[in-house]
Amino acid sequence: MNKIHSFTSFNFNYLAKARVLASTVKKFHPDWQMHACLCDREPEGFEFDLDNEPFDSVTWADDLDIPNLSGWLFSHQVVELCTAVKGTMMRMLLEQGAEKVIYLDPDIAVFDTLTPLVELLDSHDIILTPHQIDPDTARHAIIDNEICSLMHGTYNLGFVAVANRDEGVKFADWWERRLLGWCYENIPNGIFVDQKWCDLAPAFFGTLLILRDPGYNVASWNIIQRKISIDPNGQILAAGHPLRFFHFTKLGPVGEVMTQKHAKDNYEVYELWRWYQDEVKRFSERNIPKSWWYYGKFANGQPINNDARSLYRNRQDLKNTFSDPFGYEDGCQFYSWLQNEHYRSWA
Repeated sequence: MNKIHSFTSFNFNYLAKARVLASTVKKFHPDWQMHACLCDREPEGFEFDLDNEPFDSVTWADDLDIPNLSGWLFSHQVVELCTAVKGTMMRMLLEQGAEKVIYLDPDIAVFDTLTPLVELLDSHDIILTPHQIDPDTARHAIIDNEICSLMHGTYNLGFVAVANRDEGVKFADWWERRLLGWCYENIPNGIFVDQKWCDLAPAFFGTLLILRDPGYNVASWNIIQRKISIDPNGQILAAGHPLRFFHFTKLGPVGEVMTQKHAKDNYEVYELWRWYQDEVKRFSERNIPKSWWYYGKFANGQPINNDARSLYRNRQDLKNTFSDPFGYEDGCQFYSWLQNEHYRSWA
């Protein structure tokens, strides 16, 4: 097994972005193994052919070794599911012999070699990147960035790296167990999918490195502090450091508004976004319906709303009664129960 393994997790509506990520990883590191964890199933009329993809392997969410898998899948919204699998994938790759494992979100693109990151894993078992590495000064930036980090987590878990040593393995095991049970968007109770858990990680794991290099994980939430420029040799820089990877979060109107608000006249940022939009378009598939997600509907085709997921997740009697809440094995009995109970939030 190759020493360095990278992976990402996504559903088919993020396939084009994940292809951009994988192609940029392979551009700088063709020897890395690049894995896809697909939290979805193929829509009719589209076949995911690994031979024509920039990934070396694919793991389907419903093939993961997770107890009570159908009920567990049902309990998560799409973002929750795509983040909840990350700990299990990391643990599996370590068990299979990977010496170093690097997770990257599907909406990231790599712009320079990540060899310095790999070398840091020789002396640190875990690496995280904070959303911010410098305090903001403008009121709007404090609200958008620092207060947002207080709500969603100090560290951006669009990236995490571990070495296959004692504390790296312990971190993967701890993170997996937390994500299997508590990877939900529940900010009032202190949880935001996978991220808030890692606020605790520096206290639990002494060999963890908080990477403060401004070239890693550049995004709208820190672009105000990391001016993008291009040197005479054509190298892209962030705050004077090589831009390693950029996190193109919320492609579309929301991402554009946040980028314009914080990048202002840093026009090189808009060039990066234009390039990324073109790449996503190039890798897009016509045969994937808009808003497709296999686990977003019951077996009878009716949509699953978030209240139904939450109800099932929080009631052990329902879990005991309906082992397959999607209804593929029992003729949609949970759906029928919801209808018969006149669940008021169900529509």
